[in-house]
Amino acid sequence: MATHSAESRSRGAFILLEGCDRTGKSTQAAKLVERLQTLGHSTKLWKFPDRTTRIGQMIDGYLAKGEDLNDHAVHLLFSANRWEAVEAMEKHLSAGTTLVVDRYAYSGVAFSAAKGLDLEWCKHPDRGLLRPDLTLFLDMPIEESMKRGGFGEERYEKLTIQTKVRELFLQLREPTWVMVDATQSIESIHKELVHQSEKAITRVRDQPLQHDLWLS
Repeated sequence: MATHSAESRSRGAFILLEGCDRTGKSTQAAKLVERLQTLGHSTKLWKFPDRTTRIGQMIDGYLAKGEDLNDHAVHLLFSANRWEAVEAMEKHLSAGTTLVVDRYAYSGVAFSAAKGLDLEWCKHPDRGLLRPDLTLFLDMPIEESMKRGGFGEERYEKLTIQTKVRELFLQLREPTWVMVDATQSIESIHKELVHQSEKAITRVRDQPLQHDLWLS
């Protein structure tokens, strides 16, 4: 009788939550992880930027403490923060753990391009990163997100920047994206995310990981 090798083990899904600031991504990501675990899926929450690393601490100083850095240098720091996580992410996914990721390269590109950096230049440092299997984009009018608690606490939380960021997100939209109305109730959004995530987990379990972000 044939036995299953480590290489043939069903892999986890890379599920990404994206959206402008204060659209409920972090709340929904945490709820989604908890629910998928309850349903029997090995699942782990991942957040970008990862502010626990040396690079992440530099990013935190820029975002939360108002430190001044060159825009191009900041963009490369964000990209490096993603690249330093690749091996660990691959290990979890290959072992069958689904990753629910709060922000990724799309955020990095959208926010940098919103400041005036060239869009293609912004994409280049992240070329070849893991490509998400499913991107759940939480969308709402910027005027609505501004009404939410905490808006304005970090550098990019301004109406003009957020409006441009949303436009750029829509330019970056790919076939694996699902647009989610973030003005719905927390529970309605949660149910939709669980439904879409379970479909993705089933769809990709026997597929190889995709290391081709923005390579084509």
